[in-house]
Amino acid sequence: MMIKAEQIKYSIGQKNILKNISIQFLPGTCNLIIGPNGSGKSTLIKLLSGELENYEGRVMYYDTDIKTYTKQGLAATRAVLSQQTELSFPMTVEEVVMLGRNPHFEFNPTRKDTDKVQEVIALLDLTSFIHRNYQTLSGGEKQRVHYARVLAQIWDQPKGEHRYLFLDEPLNNLDLYYQQSFLSIAISLLNETTTLIGVVHDINIAMRYADELFFLKEGELIKNGAPEKIVDAILIKEVFNVDTQIITHPSSPKPIVIF
Repeated sequence: MMIKAEQIKYSIGQKNILKNISIQFLPGTCNLIIGPNGSGKSTLIKLLSGELENYEGRVMYYDTDIKTYTKQGLAATRAVLSQQTELSFPMTVEEVVMLGRNPHFEFNPTRKDTDKVQEVIALLDLTSFIHRNYQTLSGGEKQRVHYARVLAQIWDQPKGEHRYLFLDEPLNNLDLYYQQSFLSIAISLLNETTTLIGVVHDINIAMRYADELFFLKEGELIKNGAPEKIVDAILIKEVFNVDTQIITHPSSPKPIVIF
């Protein structure tokens, strides 16, 4: 089952942020959105994940309009790592990650919730931080903690259920190792009922990991498809207004952009 957006329009005052976008994302795929600053990438993520509601058109999760979901139901099926992840009150790393489990229990976390949190903390190499005050961490460490939180939210997938992971510029504040680790972990979750949709700025990272790329400019979808099929110097010039040369990766069919 796919996520489908049909004839999406979104405006703030007189400014058109998204212009008549129709788009779909297939399960089991890594879908990365790329474009210049102000092109509507983060707005599209917020709209697809249900954070924004006052738009024209429809967003469907396997033939169900997301506006019909309860907040609890939506939180149980999709998780979002947004750009704004600061917390203004002291919590331990373990407590922050446990926030991701809130849609799955009523009053107190169960042993299952605790186990899932520990699994994700270990995966993100955060075990030594577990009792640290979140506010004392570096920017990159905080980003890893919030990534653990959103993974914990959809970590245990009930049989036959669908899940969606949205990443809005997840690589900010991360060194090269953790940039690769973030996307590799997300891709490892993909299966026939899991869909990944993200926004990234680095086009070469996007082309390496994406099954499908979506190029936005000034609120319009310019082109989408497999990187090796659609990316050329003409497209990069049209979207980013820079001159480039496109070469092929020595060990894969994926293209590389040289500026």
